[in-house]
Amino acid sequence: MGDGLLKLLGLCLLAGVLMAGMLFPMVGALGVVSNRASDTIDSISADLVATPPPLITTITDSKGKPISYLYDQYRLPVTADQISPTMKAAVISVEDRRFFEHHGVDWKGTIRALISNQTGEDVQGASTLTQQYVKNYLINIVYRDQVGQDEDPGKKIERERAQEQTVTRKLREARLAIQLEQTMSKEEILTGYLNVVEFTDRIFGIGAAAKAYFNTTPDKLTVSQSALLAGMVNNPYLYSPWSNPEEALERRNLVIDRMVETNSITEANAEEAKKEALGVLPKPVKPTPNCVGAGPEYGFFCQYVEDYLSDIGFTQDQLYTGGYTIKTSFDAGATKIAKRAAENQVPKDTKDINNSMAIVRPGKERHQVIALVSNRDYGLKPELGQTTIGYPYGVENKFGAGSIYKIFTSAAYLEKGGGINNVIKTPSRYVSNKFVGGNPERCPRTPEPDDADTSWYCLTNAGEGYPSQMTLRKALATSPNTGFVILEERVGMDPVVDMASRLGLRESMATNLAGNTPDPEAEDQEYKVSQSQFFRSKPNSPGNASFTLGPSPLSTLELANVGATLMSGGVWCPPTPLIEVLDRNGKKVDIAEQPCEQAVSEGLANTLVHGLSDDDKPGGTAYDAARDFGWDRPMLGKTGTTQDHRSAGFVGATPQLSAAVLTFNDGREPTGICPGPPPYTCGEGRIYGGQASAHTWFEAMGPIHQGTQVRGLPPIDPRFVDGSPSAQVPDVIGDSQQDATSQLQQAGYKVVAEEINSSAAQGTVVSQSPRGNALPGETITIRVSTGYVPPPRTSESSPPPSGPPPSGPGNGGPGNGGPGNGGPGNGNDPPGGNGNGGAPR
Repeated sequence: MGDGLLKLLGLCLLAGVLMAGMLFPMVGALGVVSNRASDTIDSISADLVATPPPLITTITDSKGKPISYLYDQYRLPVTADQISPTMKAAVISVEDRRFFEHHGVDWKGTIRALISNQTGEDVQGASTLTQQYVKNYLINIVYRDQVGQDEDPGKKIERERAQEQTVTRKLREARLAIQLEQTMSKEEILTGYLNVVEFTDRIFGIGAAAKAYFNTTPDKLTVSQSALLAGMVNNPYLYSPWSNPEEALERRNLVIDRMVETNSITEANAEEAKKEALGVLPKPVKPTPNCVGAGPEYGFFCQYVEDYLSDIGFTQDQLYTGGYTIKTSFDAGATKIAKRAAENQVPKDTKDINNSMAIVRPGKERHQVIALVSNRDYGLKPELGQTTIGYPYGVENKFGAGSIYKIFTSAAYLEKGGGINNVIKTPSRYVSNKFVGGNPERCPRTPEPDDADTSWYCLTNAGEGYPSQMTLRKALATSPNTGFVILEERVGMDPVVDMASRLGLRESMATNLAGNTPDPEAEDQEYKVSQSQFFRSKPNSPGNASFTLGPSPLSTLELANVGATLMSGGVWCPPTPLIEVLDRNGKKVDIAEQPCEQAVSEGLANTLVHGLSDDDKPGGTAYDAARDFGWDRPMLGKTGTTQDHRSAGFVGATPQLSAAVLTFNDGREPTGICPGPPPYTCGEGRIYGGQASAHTWFEAMGPIHQGTQVRGLPPIDPRFVDGSPSAQVPDVIGDSQQDATSQLQQAGYKVVAEEINSSAAQGTVVSQSPRGNALPGETITIRVSTGYVPPPRTSESSPPPSGPPPSGPGNGGPGNGGPGNGGPGNGNDPPGGNGNGGAPR
């Protein structure tokens, strides 16, 4: 008797709570519920349906053809008229047959279910479709997991609350359901529900479900198909036709019977529908999420797009849920040709040798990336030789580009007043009286008593037969080592090292000698500081002379961009894969890409292009490769090989395209490479840049250029042919705006300052144009950091804050690298020799 009375009182209390919940929008928070329940209810409102649902981001090529999809939830939103009447009838019949009669909450059914639950009978849900819409919106959209990052603890708690079996949750759903019914039509609610609900396997909404299960659209769903999908929403995993076909069939037939009960179909229709097999596809039809879906050829480019967007402010969660359309500069035809050439020269199953290629389109406003390939396939199956390491664009060649770095020494020399026709010394052996760090077994000791254990830097040319002197232009084609170390002595290390960054190796030069982010806690200097710091001069050292022989890690893409900078009249632009980004509504998104800058004067760049234009001609180190593929276009080119033959490379450019190829050891053992063909690891190594790397370049670039106009090289500037005095523009990057302006004005230049959003400290100069040399009186544009990087926004959305958020002062300064310990290094390529200097590792 006592138990029955208590149970009756409990049921009365529940009924009172529910009735109060019905009146909640008018009378405010319920006093009879707990503080936790009140907080939960008050924390959200019916505005929750304004939270944008996760949508698929589409990456396309330059013509708008999709190449990959990024998503967390596979969802294809549809409108009410795009859903078949049978689908609507099926879900109403099985989930809420009084849908068109109630106002968001079916109180009769709710009280009946609560009585049943409290008396120990079968547990009943009694949630209306409107309440289920609320619940699914909370779980699948508002409080969903975040992609690729630690989940927000607050969202996790709220999602758990949205799923718990409590009166509190029912009250919240009831309140929000009533609100929704006041602002949305029944048709809108039904359509919203069908766009939100999950159908297993991360398939959300009826649009994606119709495609995934039956490869059709929602407006074409049959009775049996509609019944199957409607039956799944109650428990998508239990009623999955792939994992539990018997349960799915039984549930489908139950839904068909319910459709008869609600007069949605006739009994005859029902019998015919129940005779049909489940009819689902063998596996879901949906795009593979992330860049694996781009395939083994296109995956590297897709991954670069994702990484690039991340660098300029997009979060991974935005990319995988934002529903963007990202139109890229990707050229499928060029990619296929380049991929084939990379594999022809170094087969994909070649052990421990990577052959990567990047192609960039020069320009004075943008440097668009059109292809990124490797002989390795992109993918998640290492047993098939697949990888997701960004070999064509990351700083992944850990062994360097060899003599290609002589480009930077030459550019610095021209900027100091030299010319491509100037004669430079090229002895067969050279002992520096300025640089130290040579191999003690080969190089003489320094004469100072305190430096008895230190050796002068000494080196030889890789081959015999070089004259003792030649023009710089001839030296760039035949690549003697000694002449370029002598130029380093004349120019100084800092201008040479800075030139590498200015012309394009920006991320590469920011890494350490292992190709990683510098580690201030490392014991060895080469790992503690960036390459820029390591190779430049220090108070007690003139710098590391091996730099001109290219011993340090670099990016294939950045090397290609060096060629693009020279072919663009000295204008550096970030290598971008983007043409435009549209949001889910088709509106253009403003993105914060780095601005282009005049890295060197146009006359210098144009003249250096001519200085590099003989490598494919007789006597040049790439002549054999060019001849083998019938190359006959004007171009710049430079080969390189590292001292221990662990890496070789070639960079070449025409006015239309610039490309770089790096062939390097990507195995666990840093062994040398022999040329083959095909190349193979062989201990000491004998490969040169004029072999696999140059052959890959010419095999690819010939067909890629086919049908395009043969264009001549840019005009030469006489100042850089025979050399002339030139004015050096102070390098003010890193200085304050006030100090930078003062220095430039004192040097005789006009100054224009522009603000740019950047993570550098507010007021710091992050870019100047031009850099290097300029005529007195020219205008120098400096770009000054706001100290703030805004999130991506559409062109019609509110502008970002004008000023940076408050932040504390930064700290840190340049490191002090010690002298290098590189060996003698032989940096030229045949017929001039082989290619690099020994940097310490």
